[in-house]
Amino acid sequence: MTAVVETPARALRRTYSRWTALVVLCAGTLMTILDGNIVTVALPAVQSDLGFSGPGLAWVVNAYLIPFGGLLLLVGRLGDLVGRKRMFAAGLAVFTAASVLCGVATSQGMLIAARALQGVGGAMTAAVVLGMLVALFPEPGEQARAIAVFSAVGAAGGALGTFLGGALTQALNWHWIFLINLPIGIVALLAAIRVLDAEEGEGLGRGADYPGAALVTGALMLTVYVIVGSGDREPATTFLLALAALALFTAFTVRQARAARPLLRLRLFGSRLLSGANAVQILMIATMYGFQFLGALYVQRVLGFGELLTGTAFLPAPVAIGVLMLGLSARTIGRFGPYRVLLAGLVLIVAGMALLSRAPADGSYVADVLPPLLSLSVGFAAAMPALTGLAMSGARQEDAGLASGVFNTTQVVGGSLGLAVLSVVAAARTERLLEGGAGLVAATAEGYQSAFRVGTAIAVGALVLAAVVLRPRAGAGS
Repeated sequence: MTAVVETPARALRRTYSRWTALVVLCAGTLMTILDGNIVTVALPAVQSDLGFSGPGLAWVVNAYLIPFGGLLLLVGRLGDLVGRKRMFAAGLAVFTAASVLCGVATSQGMLIAARALQGVGGAMTAAVVLGMLVALFPEPGEQARAIAVFSAVGAAGGALGTFLGGALTQALNWHWIFLINLPIGIVALLAAIRVLDAEEGEGLGRGADYPGAALVTGALMLTVYVIVGSGDREPATTFLLALAALALFTAFTVRQARAARPLLRLRLFGSRLLSGANAVQILMIATMYGFQFLGALYVQRVLGFGELLTGTAFLPAPVAIGVLMLGLSARTIGRFGPYRVLLAGLVLIVAGMALLSRAPADGSYVADVLPPLLSLSVGFAAAMPALTGLAMSGARQEDAGLASGVFNTTQVVGGSLGLAVLSVVAAARTERLLEGGAGLVAATAEGYQSAFRVGTAIAVGALVLAAVVLRPRAGAGS
């Protein structure tokens, strides 16, 4: 058989096609990541319009994050069975439809239910992207560049959502932070259908661990419910619910050990690097997501910024993250090693949260918000690629896809739990001060200070854990 010689024109078309596909994958992913954060600045408007309580308001975010994180492993497996392009396109369709339901919501229940459906669509989209990206760029050099672009889009997208949420809420109203997804989603879906290469899956006959998915999703949802509602119920009830969540996690572990086709192969956690990196990520992301949520509320409720000004105030974060991750992170990690870069990034995150814990009721943006914002952004831009590299280096080649799914899942879990814990701390402290006769702004500011102190302690935990568990062994390099 005569070999087909690839002409320069054919090679150029193939390269263009692959990078166009990367743009589509990044666009779909960006939309789902943005929506995890775009609602943050609009929360006061949502609370005023629909009558949410303080702790209950966190469920507008958690209702999205919990099904997103809980379903990533299952839909990733389903993507292998039915084809990743089909799963990606179906996820875009579900996400876009759910966004419309969020945009027309007129009650708390309707908004939370629609946000949960958004989380399902987001998981369907996000779970298969990394596998598609690796298949598109098998050559190591191109693959590294593609992953750098994808990582930068994802990391900056979370912070960029704060700006877009503020702009849309103030220019129109909070409903448009969701309705804007309709034209974007339609364009992304049509582009995905046209640009992405179809691939045959293994077939549904290979099966997936649906009971395991139900157990882990239920366990995650119940855990966050226990934390969010802990201030509004009796301690005995909270304890019983916590035991129920632990029982679900235990049942999931037992199921994975015995299932013929487990959702999560437990041998993964025999890797010190993989297990340690996931544990560090939970703590680090809990800190960062708590900052995004409560930092925006501090700027609005204490400093008196409007939605658009709040979004603009947080704009330096995605700029710093994007520039550093695209331009410096790979070279810095190559020179100093991921372990040292990770520790340096975590030190900056600790410093940023410590500065925020001093933000007073009569503070200013330039003195009390911008310095910690930059410290946290630079720290995250350094730490996240290094942590990802350490986690994936601890997985076998045949487990790389599953390890990626686990890493994405713990990222979402960390964000959900951090948001729940810090919002409860802030609300409880503010309520006690108000009952003692303190003014609203002063009580609110001190509530956020308490939450940021807890966030600082969590970040210190991440730093200590990383320093001890992820330290390179003798002869392993940095």
